[in-house]
Amino acid sequence: MKKQKITLVVTFMVASAALLFTQCSSTEEIPAGETRVEVLCSGPEYSTDDEYFRANALGESPNQANSRRMAISNARADLAGQIEVTVKSVIDNYVQDITVGDQQEFAQRYEGLSREVIDQELRGTRVICEELTRTEDGNYKTYVAIELTGDEFLDGMDERISDDERLRLDYDYEKFKETFEEEMQEMEQNR
Repeated sequence: MKKQKITLVVTFMVASAALLFTQCSSTEEIPAGETRVEVLCSGPEYSTDDEYFRANALGESPNQANSRRMAISNARADLAGQIEVTVKSVIDNYVQDITVGDQQEFAQRYEGLSREVIDQELRGTRVICEELTRTEDGNYKTYVAIELTGDEFLDGMDERISDDERLRLDYDYEKFKETFEEEMQEMEQNR
């Protein structure tokens, strides 16, 4: 009797999961007058997570090389914005957790260094997806996704902070790293 109940419960759970899966699949009806659009180099595997900052973008131009340059430039701008928001939060949380004289000045110095590091590290981004299409009117469209590891950015920040005599006095790398990793995990959970 007990075995039959377990079997019944498992069967019910499998059936419920199958029903839920089919209801959430991409076969949903599209409203009249609309067409589903697939955006190349996008989706969850190209989104920022707890290890990588990622961004995707496209560029369009009659010139193939220009379309690629535009796409990478747009993706880097998006990536820089993501990193800047994340680092601002990390710095705010980090400065609140440590004891320093003028917290506002300290935070401003960190933010200034972070902008320098962002500019430097963006040159080291990796293209993780690139697709090229040609439109009906002859233009080229380049879709790209790029990434930068959080560790690479953190290493760049550590190097810059260690070079700054005033910041180095109150700098605790392990605490900064812990705060940074917490922010990356929170970003992953809110995705």
